[in-house]
Amino acid sequence: MSEIAQQAARWLERAQSGHAEAALDFAESMLAEATGDIADGPACMHFVRAVALAGLGEPELSLAALDVAARAAERDGSPGWRSCALATKAAHLMRIGDTGRDFDEILHDLVTAEILVAHETEPIAAVNARVGVAIGYFELRLYELVGPHYDAAYAMSPPGSGNRAMWLFNQAELHLFWALELYQVGQVAAAEEHTAEAERYALRAADEADGPDAGAWRDHAMLAAACAKADRTDPWGPAAEIERLLVVLEGRGMPAAALAFSRPFHAVALRRSGRSEAALEVMRRAIADLPADAGWLIVSATQRTYAVLLAAHGSADAAVGLAYGDTLAGALWRQRLRTLQTVEAMKSLELLRLQHEQAARAAAMDALTGIANRGAFDRAVRQAQARPAELVTVLLIDTDKFKQINDTRGHAAGDDALRAIAAALGAQLREGDLLARLGGDEFAALLPGVPIATARTIAARMVEAVRGIPDCPATVSIGVAAAYAADLPDALRRADEAMYRIKRRGGDGVEDCPGESAWAA
Repeated sequence: MSEIAQQAARWLERAQSGHAEAALDFAESMLAEATGDIADGPACMHFVRAVALAGLGEPELSLAALDVAARAAERDGSPGWRSCALATKAAHLMRIGDTGRDFDEILHDLVTAEILVAHETEPIAAVNARVGVAIGYFELRLYELVGPHYDAAYAMSPPGSGNRAMWLFNQAELHLFWALELYQVGQVAAAEEHTAEAERYALRAADEADGPDAGAWRDHAMLAAACAKADRTDPWGPAAEIERLLVVLEGRGMPAAALAFSRPFHAVALRRSGRSEAALEVMRRAIADLPADAGWLIVSATQRTYAVLLAAHGSADAAVGLAYGDTLAGALWRQRLRTLQTVEAMKSLELLRLQHEQAARAAAMDALTGIANRGAFDRAVRQAQARPAELVTVLLIDTDKFKQINDTRGHAAGDDALRAIAAALGAQLREGDLLARLGGDEFAALLPGVPIATARTIAARMVEAVRGIPDCPATVSIGVAAAYAADLPDALRRADEAMYRIKRRGGDGVEDCPGESAWAA
């Protein structure tokens, strides 16, 4: 676990606990530390910056920062932080409603984030990515897809960490929300199964609460457990417990949005214990106090519970409204199931696409050295010839004294030497150049747009780099030739001849053909 990842974890927690401005300042200072340009900083700090901006009420700036975080993660080779950025952006876009983007594109980002997190080994990035994906799916009410990610985050968090209680509470909340929606579509038995599951998770969360905020987490978890028991045979106890814990948590300064889920359960417990007027009063206050960020499901469940109570008191208007609301809830439930099917299909297609890409990469890669193989090199030559007027310089590279390594140290040492040589050669090339192993101890490189003088310098650096490999007696002989792409086969022939000329003189050097100076620029 790297120090920078640990710092990111600490500041992510602070950014979400009232210290967003300090987290933003710290993240930006860390991002600028290496080059002065924050774009060059580590992906994990870009993610801290995005979360801090969201905490400061800057959703558009946060979305832009998440795009930068995703690019930085791709540059850093971090699937976990890229997953965090994609999932968090999808959740933000769904939360603000006016996405300005195609809904399928948002789903695709979530699916990509879920697939990426499976390849992350750094625990902090992996935990945050799991939670980000869980939150994204929760925003879509795809409850079936949420739980496994919180379970994984719990398993990856160390014992004694306050985060474990948080993930358990999130599971309890998930099952309570699931139950609320099931009640709205008349699936009472299924709803009761989920309230029972919510109670189990809530009690575990209360038991594992730790750290400076343990008391608040314990009370919050016990509130969830009391809500889960509202539909049981003895509603008196849950009604009293919910009322007591709401007073405690409000006194702790818990935001209204974090407590709004409990009001429908409180009213149900009161009604089932024979206190219908008290239940009505709870729901009147709940509707009046509904926070703007309560979320569709909580608003719907609050309004529906109030309508059920009014209808039970003989209100014809409430009965009509309830019937309409239940029809709408049924339509939204069916839409939820269609979205679930769409996401599952997207996951299958994306996994299939990745498998095809992996197979294609494997077919083009030399298994020993990890660079391109002969087939990939030949395809690159053909592709270059499709741009006949483009200047291309080729290097043909043969390893000197390689047989000596195999004969005196064995084939395993020879394999190690080839891997080290490939790495040394590749380190001298640009991103758009191609290095390939043609077979045995022979390599080749294609350098599009590189004049012959520059190519000689690159080849000389390759010779020096191979000389510098520790405990490796091998050297390389490199033939250099340039041509317009249409004449690449002739350039390959001339480079081969030049390479053999340097080998005949003892190797360990660079040679080009007479007349190559015509390609100097």
